Amino acid sequence: MAKEYVVEVKDLKKYFPIKSGILQRTVGHVRAVDGVSFNIERGKTFGLVGESGCGKTTVGRSILHLTPPTSGEVKISGNNISGLKKKELRPLRPKMQMIFQDPFSSLDPRMPVGEIIGEAVKEHNLVPKSEYRDYILKVMKDCGLRPYYIDRYPHEFSGGQRQRICIARALALNPDFIVCDEPVSALDVSIQAQIINLMKDLQEERKLTYLFISHDLSVVEHISDVIGVMYLGTMMETGSKEEIFKEPLHPYTKALFSAVPIADPDVKMKRIILQGDIPSPAKPPEGCKFHTRCTQCMERCKKEAPVPRDMGNGHVVACHLYD
Repeated sequence: MAKEYVVEVKDLKKYFPIKSGILQRTVGHVRAVDGVSFNIERGKTFGLVGESGCGKTTVGRSILHLTPPTSGEVKISGNNISGLKKKELRPLRPKMQMIFQDPFSSLDPRMPVGEIIGEAVKEHNLVPKSEYRDYILKVMKDCGLRPYYIDRYPHEFSGGQRQRICIARALALNPDFIVCDEPVSALDVSIQAQIINLMKDLQEERKLTYLFISHDLSVVEHISDVIGVMYLGTMMETGSKEEIFKEPLHPYTKALFSAVPIADPDVKMKRIILQGDIPSPAKPPEGCKFHTRCTQCMERCKKEAPVPRDMGNGHVVACHLYD
């Protein structure tokens, strides 16, 4: 049986211009995303991990065309949205939504919860006016929000409740695909578990597809089906959750995973400490971008960029060690 991909990303690039001088001429580019490719199956979660500044959020925003990509191809539910104008994108917007990292800054403080959740529902005429209030109340109930919250304002809620409002706002449009940009990083651990479990329950009920961006590898392990590891705008390794956590192949993935704390005082952690700083995305190194910090660097790595190689079971790694 052929796999049904809701999201197909091919060679996605996003370069931000660097301007200088009185005339503000472009003197270079920040390569925030530099040739990223992956697919996400319907009803599955793709976990995207990497250090701060590696381009994870820019990938999510570029897929949704919140920041139009420089080049590359993006398909959502079979529709090629690359190069579409705002008017052409408008009918497709309800099918692709985003949950932002900070729930408070992404909610309008002057609007009550009912209007926040229902604003886009009205805009896209998803339900008749007579059914509008009942529809909003049902979405709120599905997200664990009480009916009397409908007339309250964001400042009256805790962080966890605000994030539930953000989830309800995305869910109200009945999307196929949701970009979750570190949706639990600002919450307490106990609240994180509640929100993650809510997202998993909603995914099962509605066959939702997630791109889950996070620093927290334990959260990623819990919610993801497939994991991608990014470094300096490039995908270093992708594979199933089981494959990646059982046997990480890329030296960067190994270093990243060695930092995950183990809840056992008797287990001695074998931490891999990376030397040096992350290079600037405005002037990335030649060859493999990770070679300046890699302990297994070869001469070839300094000159030649590695090509992604399938090691079996969909486990893909871009490293000369496996050529």
